[in-house]
This record gives sequence, structure tokens and C-alpha cells, in this order.
Amino acid sequence: MRASVLGFVSVGALAAAVHYVVALLAHAWGWQPSGANWLGFLCAFPVSYIGHRRWSFRGTQASHKAAFFKFLAVALLGFVGNQALLWLALTYTPLPFWFVLGVVMVLVAVSTWLLSRFWAFQHD
Repeated sequence: MRASVLGFVSVGALAAAVHYVVALLAHAWGWQPSGANWLGFLCAFPVSYIGHRRWSFRGTQASHKAAFFKFLAVALLGFVGNQALLWLALTYTPLPFWFVLGVVMVLVAVSTWLLSRFWAFQHD
């Protein structure tokens, strides 16, 4: 399990960096926070799935098709939570987008790991 956590953190950090940088650039170019966040998510998802499939959860018995759709469901569920927390924080606090996005991404990562480990890439 320790290797799974290390792999998840490593791949997750790379995918999060892609998400974060793309979202900040889109926001700097005039995109609204929710749209910038979506673009960041869409760019980071392939990095996340491929990395987790090949490294974090390489011992999985799940087929690519089964794991992909389960992981997509996990990622979308995490993203809905991400969008909701982002909206709440930006609406009800004076905190800047760059800070809120970073905090929200860290908070959502834990639930994503748990669902990925024990459902999407389930081991026997």
C-alpha cells in the first residue's frame, strides 16, 4: 500500500501541476474561474489516468475499459466537489483564485485516492 500511496502522490502531483498551471493561465487570459478550472481538469485527466494505471495501481486486475470508466466517475465526482468548494470560497471569501484553487485541489485529492484505490483500480 505504501508504494500505491507514493505512486498516487507522484502522479497526482504531476496531474495537479498540469491542472493548476492550465487553470491559472486560462484565468490570466480572461476565463472565468469555473471555465478555467474545467480546462485545467480536462488537460490533467489523461495525465492522471495513464500515470495511475501504469504506476500507482499497476497491480490492478481491472481491465482498461472498466478502470477507465470507474476512474472517470471518480475524477468527475472529485471535480464536482472541487467546483463546489471553489465557487463557495470565491463567493464568500476575499481569497484569490490561485490560492483557493490550490487549497481545494489538495482537499479533494484524499477522497480521490481512496475511491481510486478501493474501487476504480480495485485489487483482489
